[in-house]
Amino acid sequence: MRLPVVLLLLGLNPVMAPLIAQDPVDFQGWLNQGIQAFQSAQYPQAVAAFQRAVQIQPDHVAAHLYLGTAYMQQYIPGATSPQNEAMARFATDQFLRVVNLESNNKVALASLGSLSLNQKKWDEAQKWYDTLAGVDPNNADAYYSMGFIAWSKWYPEYGKARMSLGMKPQDPGPIKDFAVREKLKADYGAVIEAGVQALEKALQINPQYADAMAYMNLLIRERADLRDTADEYRQDIAAADDWVQKALAAKKQRAENWQRSGAASGMTPQRITIGGNVQELKLVNRTPPVYPPLALQARISGVVHLAAIIGKDGRVLDLKAIGGHPLLIPSALEAVKQWVYQPTLLNGIPVEVATQVDVLFTLP
Repeated sequence: MRLPVVLLLLGLNPVMAPLIAQDPVDFQGWLNQGIQAFQSAQYPQAVAAFQRAVQIQPDHVAAHLYLGTAYMQQYIPGATSPQNEAMARFATDQFLRVVNLESNNKVALASLGSLSLNQKKWDEAQKWYDTLAGVDPNNADAYYSMGFIAWSKWYPEYGKARMSLGMKPQDPGPIKDFAVREKLKADYGAVIEAGVQALEKALQINPQYADAMAYMNLLIRERADLRDTADEYRQDIAAADDWVQKALAAKKQRAENWQRSGAASGMTPQRITIGGNVQELKLVNRTPPVYPPLALQARISGVVHLAAIIGKDGRVLDLKAIGGHPLLIPSALEAVKQWVYQPTLLNGIPVEVATQVDVLFTLP
């Protein structure tokens, strides 16, 4: 999950100046130069300019926000290089400075939550999203993120438990081993319920939040394996199936709304939703995933499901895992972020595409 750049949407509307041919001499000049570089996706140059700006005015909230965001745009979730980890650290430092200056700054809190989440620091991410929800109770994304965190905490242990019992992904539950089931309930029952409650809040705020519906389906479907009776298991599975249908309907409605709004205004929507099978036909460069050695050793195979945003130029802008074995997910993310598609045109104009990517891992 990568946080979108939302600074300008939250009121940071700096005065833009013409392109500066020489180094600025004051705070506003450096800030404007950084913004120009940022908008051109020249993030290292933007960082250098914003650094000069905060040196001149150390207590300027917007300058620290821009500097933190310029660092964050260079951070790649899942990559483990020292340089990448430094980008996350530098971005975190800037957003923490903003929180010290302005404790209820929504952009800084959301950014800290996103950075922690992308680094899989689940407890830290939970703390920041809890704080954000307290500051902004109507922030559906904060509650959705808490639901995602709950699933991310619980799913690896759940998957390992099923695998240790020889249960295949398609095998029905509940988990037959009473001791295993009770331990999972004791360790993760509260986590699952907290995740479901957070997703319910997200859906109260935004009843058409398809991603929240998708994770509601996952948590309830997996919770079914902890039930004590077959009837309770079937009830949860039925509820999960219902959320799948709601999510599909919400995505279809969103696509129709985009098409209607574009037709009514004579404008092309910025992003459309396309099915994974259709989008796959547009692939022009597919980097194959590397089979993780641990997964190979454990004889783990299967499909990793990813939610992807494809840019107007056909390159992957954003990725997040929505299903698959935890040992396979990092390799799938690393491969797919390098994929390139043919640009998608709508009314002759390039648009972004929201789609699902499925990465198959087959044992040799």
